[in-house]
Amino acid sequence: MRTAERVEVRSKEEILATLDKDGRLEGLPFMPEMFRYCGRRFDVYKNAYKSCDTVSGRYIGLRIDRCVHLELRCDGGAHGGCQAGCLMFWKEAWLKPVDEAMQQPAPSGAAGRIACTERDVIAAAGIRHGNETVYSCQATSLLNFTRPLKWWDARQYAKAYSSGNRSAAEILRGLSYLLYSYGTLSNHSKLGAPWRWLYDRARPLWHGVAFPRRRGTIPLGRSTPKVDLDLKPGDLVRVKSYEEILATLDENRSNRGLTFDAELVPYCGKIYRVQTRVHRFIDEQTGRMKKLKTPAVILDGVVCKSRFSGQRMFCPRETYLWWREIWLERVEEALRDTPPQAECRERVTPDGVA
Repeated sequence: MRTAERVEVRSKEEILATLDKDGRLEGLPFMPEMFRYCGRRFDVYKNAYKSCDTVSGRYIGLRIDRCVHLELRCDGGAHGGCQAGCLMFWKEAWLKPVDEAMQQPAPSGAAGRIACTERDVIAAAGIRHGNETVYSCQATSLLNFTRPLKWWDARQYAKAYSSGNRSAAEILRGLSYLLYSYGTLSNHSKLGAPWRWLYDRARPLWHGVAFPRRRGTIPLGRSTPKVDLDLKPGDLVRVKSYEEILATLDENRSNRGLTFDAELVPYCGKIYRVQTRVHRFIDEQTGRMKKLKTPAVILDGVVCKSRFSGQRMFCPRETYLWWREIWLERVEEALRDTPPQAECRERVTPDGVA
């Protein structure tokens, strides 16, 4: 299925007929949060041919077969109120083209009978262990329905274009950055210094951002600063400049345990609304609920675009990016009257990549 293709989510009965007793199809869980969308129509948002390994810590690319993203995110309702807001995976077997001439018969994965029930799907979402619940979701099960994807496998880049996920220009810029970064050792603090300088001098030629993988200025072992703005959903904030944020990071680009990833750099200096304040999320490695000692902030429409992500380049998963409040500043009240369409343009235009 291609980006923008109109599809209909199959009925609950049809989907249950594709699942095993654990509520999975080819290792991919159908989550309770997805039932509400049965029978409804959506456009394919991205072809989910690829994802990033956020479970094992290797941060490599992973291949997925016959799967897409609709522009629907998990609200954590069946998973302890997890606030990660992950974009959900949908097997093509759970969808059908809206065009009647293209519709396929209902899948027969269970030989015409329901092998799984809605109660099974709900039960699989979390298992009680004493006083603690261990959750199972698409994010924690990622390695069960994917397989490693070598960075040199050119088919992934062809798929990014043929599926409609990325334009030819986006792919060219991404691969150019990848070759420059690795080819010049520009990720390394000393050897790459002149190459990073050259990158920053030349970036106006492609309207790009500063080299996005710089180290923070605070020595390892020293505490990093904290600011509490008490931000609420709907508040208008400006992301501080890249240089200001680097001054809050240690040499591992971290502030109080939260890494300032290269994917956040294109959003620096721009204005967004606060979507939510993150207090809890499911640890993808253990399935256990974690609580943040220092809450993070999710900004409306600010997601990982995988523009500087090495082996994960062009991953369509678009996880929300998390922000420390010290990286943000409140916008003057006068700017609250900014027309919504102007704010939207500010949000979607930063495409400055090599």
